[in-house]
Formats: sequence, structure tokens, C-alpha cells
Amino acid sequence: MKFNVLVVCFLGLSFSLVAFAEGDIEAGRAKAAVCAGCHGQNGNSANPVWPKLAGQHAFYIEKELHDFQNKKRVDATMAPMVMGLSDVDIENLAAFFASVPSTVEAASADKIKLGEKLYRAGKMDNGLPACIACHGPNGAGSAPARFPRIGGQHAAYLTKALKDFKSESRNNDHQAMMRDIAGRMSNQEIEAVSSYISGLH
Repeated sequence: MKFNVLVVCFLGLSFSLVAFAEGDIEAGRAKAAVCAGCHGQNGNSANPVWPKLAGQHAFYIEKELHDFQNKKRVDATMAPMVMGLSDVDIENLAAFFASVPSTVEAASADKIKLGEKLYRAGKMDNGLPACIACHGPNGAGSAPARFPRIGGQHAAYLTKALKDFKSESRNNDHQAMMRDIAGRMSNQEIEAVSSYISGLH
């Protein structure tokens, strides 16, 4: 599986940049007013269990919003929020959030060593691939390869996301890639790498 993940990441990074739908940033800014209660005025949420949307690649925001609409990703809070969104609304929201800068968190000192090791080198004994292979050295991901930005994200949210993938209560990842990766990690490792990622920028 580790080899397959690395191949997918390499091929994704080698693709030429395809034309993505470009939304209207200002229309997205106006539409995002309703999102501010949880995600913050400019997409930088104050509550660490709610994800930051600021600086996220537009394609990823579009995908996740469509997945919420199609019930490929289930969340009781998000379900009513996406119900009335049109495709154009989603494109505009994605364009707006992608256009604003994200803040950066501070990794916990006691988690940096293990978190950095997992992020940069993975774990040979069980085939856990390094996060850096797909998400890059600073967690910026790749729009052409369709890997989301994770650097600077709240550690609590990243921990929840990885544990949801591990338990398979979240299963909207491409070819079960994240479910396989999270399934190879202990809860301690998930918490360490999440903390490390939160400080990347």
C-alpha cells in the first residue's frame, strides 16, 4: 500500500494543471457570512474542533461540500447548511476561502519529535507512508494532484478527521487512501502527527 500511495502522489504531482472552475470571490465572501459562526469571518475558526477553511484549495472545498450534499460525508451540523447551495454558490464559496490567508497553530513541544518523524518518514515496520509524500514539506498539499492543504490546521480537527478515517465513520476519501493510512496509526501517533501538522506553514 505504501508503494501505491507514493505512486499516486507522484503521478498526481506530475499532472499538468487542469482548468478548474473559477468562482466569484466577492459573491463567495457574501455567501460565506452564514459560515462565519463556526468557521470564522475569514475562514479561520476559533473553535479547534471546527476546521479552518482559509487558504484551502478550492477543489477540496467544492468536493467536500458536494459530498455533504450527496451524503457521502455525514455531519449533522453541515447537512442543513449545504442543502440550499447551488453549484455556483459552492464554486463562489470555494474561491473566497481559497483566496484568504490561513493562520498557523503551534505544535505541542512533547509531540513534535514523533509527529515530525511520522510526517517526514512514515513508519517502515507497518508500511505507513510519509505524509510529506502527498501533502508536501509545509503541508500545502497540491491543487493539480488534488491533495488538500493541511498545514496550520487545528490539531484537534486533524485528530478527529484521522480517527474518523481510522474507524471508517468517514469514508469519502479517494480509493480509501486515508482510511488505510489512519488504520496503520495508533491514537498516540495520530495525535502527535496532528499536532506537528498544525504548526506547519
